[in-house]
Amino acid sequence: MSNQPASAPARQPLDEHAAESVRAYAAEQRARVDALASVLEDIAANGYPSPESGVPWETARDAHLARLADEQPRVA
Repeated sequence: MSNQPASAPARQPLDEHAAESVRAYAAEQRARVDALASVLEDIAANGYPSPESGVPWETARDAHLARLADEQPRVA
């Protein structure tokens, strides 16, 4: 068995459209993670919010479904 690290495989370049799509996806994921990290930091600093200050899941669900129903139809 060799003590040498395995060499990394050669990379295949992306075309400009694919590279831009990957960058956009990365930015979207980074924004999501930043929002989650912000919530977790707030909980760590201030504790859990009280249950009375929250929104019942049924209310959140109904509001989300109403927003979806109000959107313009889209063609796939």
